[in-house]
Amino acid sequence: MMNDTTFWPAPAKLNLFLYINGRREDGYHELQTLFQFLDVGDTLAITPNQTGTISLSPAMEGVKEDDNLIVKAAKALQAHTGCPYGAHINIDKRLPMGGGLGGGSSDAATTLVALNHLWQTQVSADELAALGLRLGADVPIFIHGQAALAEGVGEKFTPVLPEEKVYLVVKPDVSISTAAIFTHPQLQRNTPKRTVSELMGQKYENDCEKIARKQFPEVDKAVSWLLEYAPSRMTGTGACVFAEFDTAQDAQATLDIMPNWLTGFVARGLNRSPLLDALQQQTVSQ
Repeated sequence: MMNDTTFWPAPAKLNLFLYINGRREDGYHELQTLFQFLDVGDTLAITPNQTGTISLSPAMEGVKEDDNLIVKAAKALQAHTGCPYGAHINIDKRLPMGGGLGGGSSDAATTLVALNHLWQTQVSADELAALGLRLGADVPIFIHGQAALAEGVGEKFTPVLPEEKVYLVVKPDVSISTAAIFTHPQLQRNTPKRTVSELMGQKYENDCEKIARKQFPEVDKAVSWLLEYAPSRMTGTGACVFAEFDTAQDAQATLDIMPNWLTGFVARGLNRSPLLDALQQQTVSQ
């Protein structure tokens, strides 16, 4: 398989709800959040080689190659396994940075899963997730590839099957760092912990949305516009906002009248990540 190029999806995620239950002494937050994947995302074209070097194209504006999570993930797998192989990775980047869709984490997870297969390093999914956690809190969910309730600091997963709805996802012209939200003194941090059945049976909300809308008028404007058409809220720490629709036609009709100060796309929620399907196909085709 050396020098053969294969293509791997790095899907977006939504936080269908996000509640912050407290703040630990180490600064991390206890939370409960529901992850679901989308059928839209980045695509990685990966060509393994025997050089031992990791290269990436095209360059991402404002991000040094060695700081890119894709490169970090590949090198982490090399170091963990002592693998002598390398790879060139080309990314078709569709997901916005600073949007709350998990693009960087998904790219890192796809890199770990794909190279583990292509290099035949035979690392288990749990071990890959532990490697990924060092790169970012959301990486493990993309590696496991199942919709889940995440708890603790995001490391405890309970598989769940939320309804796979159609979403219109929009991004205002602003990027939000996770730190900007989680360090804000007015962030709500005392939402009571609830059982899985309680969480799944209640109206979904996001504790980060109030602060994001207050600090970033663009987010407030996006939420206000979307709410005219369907139930809407922010994902993660923003800046993307999504609306729920029963049909793709309804979502597309709203996208068609979206104001030019927003960018967006229609996607379907998925409880199984396309990355797992790609891995299965690659395994079968060998």
